[in-house]
Amino acid sequence: MLSELKNRVHKANLDLVKNGLVILTWGNVSGIDREKGLVVIKPSGIAYENMKPEDMVIVDLDGKVIDSKLKPSSDTAIHLELYKAFPNIGGVVHTHSTYATAWAQAGKSIPIIGTTHADYFSHDIPCTSDMSSAEVEKDYEKETGNSIIKTFKNLNYEHIPAVLVRNHGPFTWARTPEDAVYNSVVLEEVAKMAQLSFALNPNPDMNDSLMKKHFERKHGKDAYYGQDE
Repeated sequence: MLSELKNRVHKANLDLVKNGLVILTWGNVSGIDREKGLVVIKPSGIAYENMKPEDMVIVDLDGKVIDSKLKPSSDTAIHLELYKAFPNIGGVVHTHSTYATAWAQAGKSIPIIGTTHADYFSHDIPCTSDMSSAEVEKDYEKETGNSIIKTFKNLNYEHIPAVLVRNHGPFTWARTPEDAVYNSVVLEEVAKMAQLSFALNPNPDMNDSLMKKHFERKHGKDAYYGQDE
């Protein structure tokens, strides 16, 4: 069942290790089959080196396990809330990559201060608000997803395909699991560059014209970066 998507999600999870974004059993990737309304996600607490494609867990959008003897990632409810709220995404990634997580633990959004950032994200990468004790105790993972959704109430989730969950870590998304991993790689490098930049200059900035130019040349209606298909 969903063997192709299981293979892709399995490989995407291993790519987190390959790109140095996770250690131990930290992090997870999921992918969704929109037609079937089913999500494939990494199993909970299984070491990456021991995972096989058939270990990937299938759940429905209510979190019910459809096809597996293994438990899905403990972060599954976060992924599901994002799929329900962001209709154009097909993959979600969560890591505890060092620099992006440092920004999350500091409770700070990553300001857009360079063209590398602007090539992939149209504005600052936001950090969610602090969760209340009631939210944490009620339904922690689901409420974490809701905190991300609230953060994007007035933001374009397709133009800023990443978020920092305060005190926790980064999530990214895209139209495919593979592209969501790609966004996680970029996010970690952007977080690292920003931290180093602030160490050199406590007040870095970037003018709006340059920011807009770099985003739109890759993502705007008249984008010209790359080759014609």
